[in-house]
Amino acid sequence: NDDPGRTPYVIGPSDVVTITVWKDPALSTEAVVRPDGTITMPVVGEIRASGRTIADLQTEAQQRAATLVKDAVVTVSVSEVNSYRLAVAGNVEHPGLFTSRYYLTVSEAIALAGGPNRYASTHEVVVVRPSPSGLQRIAIDYDHILEGKNPEQDIVLKAGDAVRVP
Repeated sequence: NDDPGRTPYVIGPSDVVTITVWKDPALSTEAVVRPDGTITMPVVGEIRASGRTIADLQTEAQQRAATLVKDAVVTVSVSEVNSYRLAVAGNVEHPGLFTSRYYLTVSEAIALAGGPNRYASTHEVVVVRPSPSGLQRIAIDYDHILEGKNPEQDIVLKAGDAVRVP
């Protein structure tokens, strides 16, 4: 279940969700997910968006719209991803904060940051992950990932993770 290709994106606070109701533009909206995890759909009212997949939210929006519009067809998309952000710091070409519409692995995040620079110690990469018990440090040997020796080290990053390339 850790394969990012098979894991659907989960909506979070600050994401911008677009709901389009075909046949009834008055019900359509673009809404920012509030800190409490809800959005407001015109006429329909509040819907919980945070912690749900796009398909799940679309199903509920469709059911709620169907009570108002015969044969309502609803599409949902995330037009702006703000909740899935992570940092890549240290000896990479473009360190910084990144957001993605898809879950990223360590190697994808490092690639997004332009790859390691010539000073990088790529066998000593660390993922710093916030957890209820404090910061968790996960040692990653990026060289082994690239060589195909330890593909399981190319873990899927969670929102709030920081990849440090010494």
